[in-house]
Amino acid sequence: MSEVAATGAPGRPGCFITFEGGEGAGKSTQIARLAAWLRAGADGRAEAREVVTTREPGGSPRAERIRSAVLSGVAKPYGPFAEALLFAAARLDHLSTLIRPSLARGAVVLCDRFSDSTRAYQGAAGGVEPETLAALERVVVGATRPDLTLILDLPAEIGLARARQRDRAAARGPDRFEAEALGFHQRLRAAFLAIAEAEPARCAVIDAQGTPDAVAQAIRAAVAERLPQLARGAADAA
Repeated sequence: MSEVAATGAPGRPGCFITFEGGEGAGKSTQIARLAAWLRAGADGRAEAREVVTTREPGGSPRAERIRSAVLSGVAKPYGPFAEALLFAAARLDHLSTLIRPSLARGAVVLCDRFSDSTRAYQGAAGGVEPETLAALERVVVGATRPDLTLILDLPAEIGLARARQRDRAAARGPDRFEAEALGFHQRLRAAFLAIAEAEPARCAVIDAQGTPDAVAQAIRAAVAERLPQLARGAADAA
């Protein structure tokens, strides 16, 4: 679910950062760390920001219900295109109820997965034509594109091992996508790297094999380089 810390400054432009990557890449951990850094004023000189953390599928009550259905596997028999449609419906509600209002009031929105995951999971790994997904994206996402996408990259074998360890600790089984074969997850990794190569101005690839501290430091460096207004504070943000 989403989390909001109300420390924003009205009139300041919002910023949309998405986190992408395969299973077990550590997106949730790193979103929490980046949110804490931004809420504290980033480099210590900057003014604290309102930060909204959210996820896809999910982030709104209706979208969370779709998330539960899809991850349980009920849509799998209908194929990747049906899953893409469900994700699009969830994203439409998420954007209208949470993401766009948050950006409009000047918040920083950190989202665990967004449209790149649809491109990778249902597109490159699932076989849905890129043109079909691009059409869905134009209708649903429109102009609400991420300012920065951080792609947490690591070998699929390592990510799956981490995901299994996490599931065991939580006493739960793998979800719909974690249960896929290794080849599926290797295609996912290749797809995310291809997206980063195609859109280098938007995407930054982060090596996710290191310690959580090392990965967090790399993410902060990427944010400071790509979105320096978040580290400089309100005086320089405009």
